[in-house]
Amino acid sequence: MSSASSSDPEAKPRILIVEDDLEISGMLKDVLSEKGFAVSPAVSAAEMDAVLGRDRIDLVLLDIMLPGEDGFSICRRLRAMSAMPIIMVTARSEDIDRIVGLEIGADDYVSKPFNSRELVARIRALLRRAQGGRESAQARARALAFAGWVIDPVSRRLRNPDEARVALTSAEFDLLLAFCRNPGRVLSRDELLDLTPCGSAGPVKRSIDVHVSRLGQKIEPDPQDPSLIRTVRLGGYIFTPSVKEV
Repeated sequence: MSSASSSDPEAKPRILIVEDDLEISGMLKDVLSEKGFAVSPAVSAAEMDAVLGRDRIDLVLLDIMLPGEDGFSICRRLRAMSAMPIIMVTARSEDIDRIVGLEIGADDYVSKPFNSRELVARIRALLRRAQGGRESAQARARALAFAGWVIDPVSRRLRNPDEARVALTSAEFDLLLAFCRNPGRVLSRDELLDLTPCGSAGPVKRSIDVHVSRLGQKIEPDPQDPSLIRTVRLGGYIFTPSVKEV
């Protein structure tokens, strides 16, 4: 199953309509096609699975009352294998249906009859949110360079200016990554505890100081006179080098 048109930025967002009422499905297809979406229809879970195996899908409009496997079961199954946006559509307006749908992973919920303009607005909002999330995840996966060093959050490796790998503990790596993602910003110990899991090594803020000291021994040109990670009196720490993605 594909989602997002990251490999083809010009591709139209593709909506999968899972609806057994052909009149409603046709109406939705017409409305969404007019608004610039590509549409794939399915009348059952089996047809939906076939479409997902064949086409790139960016969002699913999912009816609850379907023959065979119902929308709740389908939603639960889709969410277990994908973060693709799901809007549940139903003729029933009971709050319990809406609550159950959201609890099992639907992103939104609309009741029939619905306003087509509102539905299109909700679809676009969810697609923007999903795209932003993907871009954020991609950005957070990129390697970062500072002062000749390179830190790779995917492989969790740090290489020095001579391109030799430098071993860090998990806490030290997370702390350095937090600094690299926030260069030039004073970070308090509380913020560093929030940005990294290294606070688990000790129940107090001073554990941050221990990790910073150990990290400095490995990356500072002169650990006795730190220049990369500087202490800010009554503030915390600041990472001084410029950082760029590589």
